[in-house]
Amino acid sequence: MIKCVYSVTIYLLIISTTLLAQKTTSSLQGRVLTIDGKGAAGVTVSIPGTNYGASTDANGRYIINIKPGSYTLQFKAMGMTTNQQQVTIAAGKVTQLADVTLEVSSIQLKDVVVTGQYAPQSLKNSVYLVRTITAEQIKMRNPAKVQDVLTDQLGFRFSNDLTLGTTDITLMGISGQRVKILLDGVPLLDRGDTRESLNQVDVNSIDHIEIVEGPMSVSYGTDALGGVINLITKKGSGGESLRLVARVQEETAGKEYQPFNGSGTHLENVGINWEHKGWQSAGNFTRNFFDGARLGWMPKEQYLGDAVLGYLTNSLHVWYRVDGTDETLYKEGTPTAENTRTDVRYLTTRWMHQLQAEWQVNDRLSINGAASYTDYSRRTQTTNTNLATGDVRLTLGTGEQDKAIFDTKFFRSTAQYKLSEKVSLQPGIEVSLTGSSGARISGKPTINDYAFFLSSEIVLGPVSLRPGARFNKNSVYDAPPIIPSLNTKVKLSDDVDLRLSYARGFRSPALRELYFNFFDASHSIRGNENLKAEYSNSFNGSLAWRVMNSGPLTIRSSIGGFYNQFKNLITTGYDAADPSVMTYINVDKSKTTGGTFENTLNYKNLTAKLGFSYTGIYNRMQQEDSTLPGFTWYPEVNSNIMYHFTGIKTDVSLFYKYNGKLPVYELSAVNGVTTIRRAERAAFSTADLTINKVINKSFTVAGGVRNLFNVTTVNNTSTDVGGAHSTGGPVPLGYGRSYFLGITYQFSKY
Repeated sequence: MIKCVYSVTIYLLIISTTLLAQKTTSSLQGRVLTIDGKGAAGVTVSIPGTNYGASTDANGRYIINIKPGSYTLQFKAMGMTTNQQQVTIAAGKVTQLADVTLEVSSIQLKDVVVTGQYAPQSLKNSVYLVRTITAEQIKMRNPAKVQDVLTDQLGFRFSNDLTLGTTDITLMGISGQRVKILLDGVPLLDRGDTRESLNQVDVNSIDHIEIVEGPMSVSYGTDALGGVINLITKKGSGGESLRLVARVQEETAGKEYQPFNGSGTHLENVGINWEHKGWQSAGNFTRNFFDGARLGWMPKEQYLGDAVLGYLTNSLHVWYRVDGTDETLYKEGTPTAENTRTDVRYLTTRWMHQLQAEWQVNDRLSINGAASYTDYSRRTQTTNTNLATGDVRLTLGTGEQDKAIFDTKFFRSTAQYKLSEKVSLQPGIEVSLTGSSGARISGKPTINDYAFFLSSEIVLGPVSLRPGARFNKNSVYDAPPIIPSLNTKVKLSDDVDLRLSYARGFRSPALRELYFNFFDASHSIRGNENLKAEYSNSFNGSLAWRVMNSGPLTIRSSIGGFYNQFKNLITTGYDAADPSVMTYINVDKSKTTGGTFENTLNYKNLTAKLGFSYTGIYNRMQQEDSTLPGFTWYPEVNSNIMYHFTGIKTDVSLFYKYNGKLPVYELSAVNGVTTIRRAERAAFSTADLTINKVINKSFTVAGGVRNLFNVTTVNNTSTDVGGAHSTGGPVPLGYGRSYFLGITYQFSKY
């Protein structure tokens, strides 16, 4: 099946290239700069009264495919119009325009989104409420990994397993496999119920991040119940350029630090991008080493690399991308009375190949396709060292020498067709074939998923409707015959938009939950082949409005709410046949609900954000005691302040988040009597302060402080300290206040 899919993809690309070569095309291209001289990403470049338009890339470049003629070109950012230009386009020619400078800073630009869209468009026009983290915001954070960019976002919480060196993510009360991680729209493969793949992607290759809260099962299938995080990589612009970048950053681990190796975080990155006559080639290589062993955190050494080869014409963009990860986690044992020590290494290798194509057939029809293959393995290597002689030997205990292998073959293709100016259709197909093997995995199981989906966008005056449906065939479970969704956007005025949505969700159990048996000193988990698939019904609503838009001052606000109802939710529980072992079980029902309130202020070189969320998790203990509340609630507050000092070319940024108390009701046995008690995880705050200083056109220096409040662990009154995913005991969050300093070199030639 997959060979056939790949063959069809290649065939379509060959045919499309041949057809395009026979056409006479025209285009215009140029570059947009901000008042501080940087490339202005996300600027809308359009020709009023026509469908022609584009958005600038991370370097401020744009290219518009157009028919010959004379036009007025318009540039917009944050609702402000600047520099209209008259242009004349000749047949079959590429017209290069002079640079345009906008009267806004780079931190004020309008967001352009692609996740779940028929074509790139402004956030305001999307039927989904998409949250974006721009390239400029990522740059200001100076991150060592993707998690660093998300920690201050509303609704995001991370939990750490110091035994395995993994981190899981929770989004608006929904965790693990229910949050889908995408790389350029292609799902990332994870071996278990945690999303460790998030930190196995090179953050230096990421242009921006788009987050859609709520189920996206129609567009992205199983696992997209809680939301989608789309990591969008840096792309070429189709111009003529050569860009080189090198980055070195050193960071302490709390008070511990050794330069370039040992305690702390040590990051080195080099990258190159070359574009010529439509061809693009690019590559990145990063070494990311962390050692927090003295503070109880497992040392990690990562080597991350990616390479891209692509071709871009007026109507066709084809590219191949490969991402590789080589990761080693090291846990040093405690010396014994016999003067020996047992050490454990977790060795991870990940290769992800992508072939993608975007073809603009004509003004009405476009076709997108993506095919990928991911090969992932994690090996456990346990050794015993004689400290007196230095002799090192492999141990022979159960599970101490193990290798788990997972692979996924994925294909997705969509067509976008405009029936009229008011009605568009998007049919699509998706195929996902996942397999695994290993000593701890029963047999060599596979799960195959085949889907056809169809959606339509209908514009009825101020109302935009996006009905959709997905039809699944799963090789292991009877998927629902149809998964529906309906998204609605109502333009109440030029400054006010209302969005309402309903979606049905479906998630088949993962291979790990079905077949993986995991036993070590801290985990006793057995797979369960009798699991049922999860289902959900989700309702989301939001109201976004522009409070003020007067000259350089813009204030935007949004308020939203959500309600998710799950059936057969998969979680861990005690095995009835062996209470000493945990297994995966289905919970009859579960719910999450809550709301958010977010505000953004832009004034000249200042951007300030303030947000609040309140999330409720279903309290299962209410079934035992009806006097208990139906939900347990926790608040979050975040604030970002970013200011650009034009004269000294310096950016100062503060990222803050308050994570409120996290309550839970649990069973407690005292003197042989079992009661229900309330426990809670304490509140805590995190904050990062960063400074970015431009030295000249080639060098930028960055420094700052992370974890300003020196958070390491938080108190937890839960007594549930056993099992696979216990809630008891102190919760590890960080390794204390740390300091970083880095320098970036960049060279560009156009």
